[in-house]
Amino acid sequence: MQSDFTQIHWDNATDEDCRELVRLAVREDLEREQDWTTVALVPAERLGAADIVARQAGVVAGMRAMAAVIGKMNARLSLEAAIEDGSRVSAGAVLARVEGSVRDLLTCERTMLNFLGRMMGIATLAGEYVAKVAGTKARLYDTRKTTPGWRRLEKYAVRCGGGHNHRTGLYDAILIKDNHLAQFASPNESPPEAARRAVRHARQFAEELTAIGMVQPLIMEVEVDTLTQLQAVLAEHPDIVLLDNMSIDQLREAVALRDHTAPEVELEASGGVRLDTVRHIAETGVDRISVGGLTHAARSLDVGLDWHTA
Repeated sequence: MQSDFTQIHWDNATDEDCRELVRLAVREDLEREQDWTTVALVPAERLGAADIVARQAGVVAGMRAMAAVIGKMNARLSLEAAIEDGSRVSAGAVLARVEGSVRDLLTCERTMLNFLGRMMGIATLAGEYVAKVAGTKARLYDTRKTTPGWRRLEKYAVRCGGGHNHRTGLYDAILIKDNHLAQFASPNESPPEAARRAVRHARQFAEELTAIGMVQPLIMEVEVDTLTQLQAVLAEHPDIVLLDNMSIDQLREAVALRDHTAPEVELEASGGVRLDTVRHIAETGVDRISVGGLTHAARSLDVGLDWHTA
């Protein structure tokens, strides 16, 4: 595999994004007030313990997000994880134990479960897609179709499910798409020639930026929607060519053309990828399959809180 996009881990940037989202989530629930129901009914000194439980089978992601909620809310709670992110669990599995102030646990409960359920839903869906292409050369990638503000957390969840991360944002790769080509092309220039010239121009621009130390070397990717365009851009040897909404037969032809012309260029299939089609796409021989639905179509996994009885 050639150089790839930056893969998201739970690092300082991810943690910072998480804490910012937690700040907003806490404000949604409490504004700058109190959980008045809990304050009215639960004595301040009461202590208790509960398990965070997966109600459905899935892939774990977001354990650190729960810790961030507890920290942001200054909750008098301890969290002991029973399992690591990336683990597969069955329905009923205990994910963590939380103990301490009952008031604080009741106040934190929904926010913790929202983060965990959302991230586990994405990780679980990613895992289903990855399983579908097992045994082929294709790797599953996410896209920028993420919830605003949630990108690093959602891409981290994709990684927990075994998927790969496409570019994080507009700043860390060059991806020439059809709208770029429409604005770049000269009057009366054919789409294949415009695409080829755009790759050449963008590469020169990126190399100049790298030479003066403004950026690290950028991956060069270009989108095409016809085999004629593909043939044209392969002559410029971009790192990746994105094959947009091509049929299975077209994808097979694209792979054969690439293998004959520029075998070092990776091919990425995208557009209309579903669980029931992804295996067929992978079997054409493409190297990458990008799926916007990994993030924008994932359903939150059902997770809950079970109290320990005295």
